Amino acid sequence: MSGRIEGKVALVTGAASGLGDAIVRRFVAEGANVVAADIDEEAGRALAEDLGNAASFLSLDVTKEDRWVNAFAAMEVVHGRCDVLVNCAGITTIGNVESCSLEAFKHELDVDLAGVFLGCKHVVPLMKKHGGSVINIASMASMKAADYLVAYNAAKAGVTHMTKSIALHYAHSGYQMRCNSVHPGVIRTPILDKVLEQSDDPDKLYAQWVASHPIGRIGRPDEVAALCLYLASDESSFATGAEFVLDGGSSL
Repeated sequence: MSGRIEGKVALVTGAASGLGDAIVRRFVAEGANVVAADIDEEAGRALAEDLGNAASFLSLDVTKEDRWVNAFAAMEVVHGRCDVLVNCAGITTIGNVESCSLEAFKHELDVDLAGVFLGCKHVVPLMKKHGGSVINIASMASMKAADYLVAYNAAKAGVTHMTKSIALHYAHSGYQMRCNSVHPGVIRTPILDKVLEQSDDPDKLYAQWVASHPIGRIGRPDEVAALCLYLASDESSFATGAEFVLDGGSSL
């Protein structure tokens, strides 16, 4: 199959690396025009340039409400619509309830939870005109806790339940907008390396991650991008408020 989202316009946050990069590339390959948004301007611009006319870069700090408002205003001017929003920007903070500072905890929530809220909120005026799909990247960690991920667990669990509330609002308002959450297991991305850098024994932690996946390995970004493609396409038109788990069995 090809051209599964031909002609659609998508905004992907956290686009400069990892999952976001893979999602942008898959969307472009399947016919979409993609706005790649990230706080990392150098990497984001390089991605857009690599993909040519089908992609453009937008500097976006997802924790700033005015930046979101400006982002969708710019999309309306340039494209006239937004058919797909992927809230992929995120961080992962290592720390348990004793070691994690309040500042670090709040920052995690600002990026991983409030950032998703702002995207889901401010896309409405533009997306409700034509309908569309909002995809929130949550995590297996929203369902299975780890003592060293107190802030991340809290943020991603919030995304999971908030997604359901948002899906209900979209549906009850008659907007023809859908909202679903994607729950990857451990995926090999640059953010994974940053987590390992925070560990006292990165080799042991990595081995634990692999062992926690019954399928026998950690995941790849392209596997998450494939699921996001399904949710962005009209093939998933009856899916909303759902949890799409892609974790190699680690949450079982």
